[in-house]
Amino acid sequence: MDPYIPVPPKHYGGIERIVYDIANQYVKMGHQVTIVAGPNSVSPDRLITFGNNGPVSANINLSNIKDVYKILKQEIPNHDVIHNFGRLLYLIPFIKKDIKLVQSYLRIVTHNNIRVTDMLGPKNLTYTAVSNAIKVMGHTLNSEWRTVYNCAPINQFDYIPDTPSDSYLAFVGRFERCKGLHNAIQVAKATGRQLRVAGYISDVPAEKKYFEKEIKPHFDGKQIQWLGTVDNAQRNKLLGNAAALLAPVEWLEPFPVILPEAYACGTPVLGFRMGGIPEGIDDGITGYLSDSVEEMVADIDRINKLNRAACRKKAVENYSDEKIANDYLAVYKL
Repeated sequence: MDPYIPVPPKHYGGIERIVYDIANQYVKMGHQVTIVAGPNSVSPDRLITFGNNGPVSANINLSNIKDVYKILKQEIPNHDVIHNFGRLLYLIPFIKKDIKLVQSYLRIVTHNNIRVTDMLGPKNLTYTAVSNAIKVMGHTLNSEWRTVYNCAPINQFDYIPDTPSDSYLAFVGRFERCKGLHNAIQVAKATGRQLRVAGYISDVPAEKKYFEKEIKPHFDGKQIQWLGTVDNAQRNKLLGNAAALLAPVEWLEPFPVILPEAYACGTPVLGFRMGGIPEGIDDGITGYLSDSVEEMVADIDRINKLNRAACRKKAVENYSDEKIANDYLAVYKL
């Protein structure tokens, strides 16, 4: 893991949340698990921490690379699998070892990194992608890939079978243009529906300007409400009582963790047809897919035709923490 967000995260941190959820499942199954993560992390079994908390960074930190190398070199004899959710670079020193290596991408893949790794001749490496859209980005003739979706800890989310016809819309995510909060606001205003927003302001200068100019002026505490960041209990309540979750993204969204979390509450998802989002929405049953604000506005009037029981069923059968933990176990055996 990259040592900027603890496992599990209190607020932001989809990858860190997944790591914690599947680790808990493995301990329940009787497996031994060691989590290697940043400070203030928690593990249901063993824990090794490295690095320092700080702002999330895309830059390579050589000190962290060195720390992880030392940890993995020492730990390899005691484990059957190294499953990496952090940088591929963490695994490179060990790709000629007999131990099973799994590199998971819950974000966009840099295809050239896979090609370079192929040339090094990895002995026992499998990649997983959080959606088919991401798998296509990374796949090469010489690499082994599987799709394993994000999960939700089902027992932490209350199923709400029905909501009032005029219930609010929800948005959860970073305040960055690619996440499409400005689109969600347009949808809410065009339909007269209340929008409740949970998220935080990005540290990226351009995204701060985006927030100040295009988002902040719309927060009126009435129709467009900003709830700040939310923890698990608050997110459960926010999602469960919403008529729908909006995901009007403007980028190749890998597969948002919030999607299975919404389904676990029985809440349908309305999303733009980008990245892995179409893979998670059964159009007309668990949500609606659209290509524009105008189309999503029209879909708001059809929310009552969606099936909240089908949403919960999809969460349990396709995206539960138990299901996804077993999907990864199948990858370990390849």
